[in-house]
Amino acid sequence: MASNWIGILFGFGLAAMAAFQQFKLPPVLPNLLDLYQYEPLFAGGLMSVYALIGLFFSMGLGSAMARWGPPRFLLLAFAAVMSGNLLALAAPEQFLVMFISRAFEGLGFAVFAIIGPVYASRNAAAQHLPVAIALSAIWIPVGQLTANALTPIATAVNDWRVLWFAGFALAVGFALWTIWIRHHKQVDLSAGLHTAAAAVTAHSRAENRFLIVTAIIFTLWSGQYFAYMTWLPLFLIDVHGFDQTASIIGYSVPVCMLIVFSLVTAALLKRGGSVAVLLMISLILQAFVWLSMSWATYPLFGLALLVIYGVGIGIAPVCLFALPSTILGAERSGPKAFAILMTGRNLGVLIGPILLPQIVTYFVDWDVNGWIFGSITTVAMALALSLVIGLKNRTA
Repeated sequence: MASNWIGILFGFGLAAMAAFQQFKLPPVLPNLLDLYQYEPLFAGGLMSVYALIGLFFSMGLGSAMARWGPPRFLLLAFAAVMSGNLLALAAPEQFLVMFISRAFEGLGFAVFAIIGPVYASRNAAAQHLPVAIALSAIWIPVGQLTANALTPIATAVNDWRVLWFAGFALAVGFALWTIWIRHHKQVDLSAGLHTAAAAVTAHSRAENRFLIVTAIIFTLWSGQYFAYMTWLPLFLIDVHGFDQTASIIGYSVPVCMLIVFSLVTAALLKRGGSVAVLLMISLILQAFVWLSMSWATYPLFGLALLVIYGVGIGIAPVCLFALPSTILGAERSGPKAFAILMTGRNLGVLIGPILLPQIVTYFVDWDVNGWIFGSITTVAMALALSLVIGLKNRTA
């Protein structure tokens, strides 16, 4: 089979657009806190609500898309994202309206985050599968960097709404592209799932166990990752005295490294590198950064920690998204497997952004987060080691 690059890029684009919707918040969060006096717990909830929606709907969406096909869910997801952006623009000062708007966006995200990686992997030939997996892993940082790139414009005009107008325009653009693709039959939007649901979703007990361990690792990893990336701009402003522009530059350092090392990891996997071993190495790097947080006040060391963290978070998502194919085989890693992963991810996204500010409020010390989240990442590393052993014994 030849790769369908339109399908690969369409799947990647859907997921990256979804990541933009979620990550348009952190760069302007300091502005929103100043303008509307949101409580820190609520502000973290504006990120975590995506996870809450995902927890309620991801597993059901995976099964429903396998049963009825993805196209009808795509159109509903676009409508949800557009509605969410418009609600936020209408009444941002009302926290309940803002929360509901993010919930609508989160509903669309739940669909795009499942089907985007599936489109990317299903449209890739065997020799291009590592590239598709890498694209499936970097959709979050690409969405983040897109939001970061637009933030200086929002800052220049002193209007955070620039990012929400952009979010609405992106949703409209991708909805029109979807209609075009469907009309011209450039991509199989059902991805072969509707006709082969039973074969795709049948997992053995051992396979389910490996997938569940992977989901738990994803929970722990995404919890610390989303805590870090949600509050890093405010941390740089409050603790290090950065202005907003400098904080966005600092925030972008690990994101840029993430993209670079996601592609490096994909190349290593293509050459036969061990998914689980690379995952374990990435978690060691991230745990080191958290546990070294109290020394981040030294400028060069602080910059080094941003780079090291970026390397770690570049390796981890490629490995996590590659594990379903490693465990099940590429032809069986459909929506159900990705839904299990996304359920784990959503748990972490729900907890991380809310937990971190509560720790700061209770201890009145940002450094305590380093020990807590460093411990969480170390547990994830131990579970990754168990995967290394389990997968090795399975193939022995």
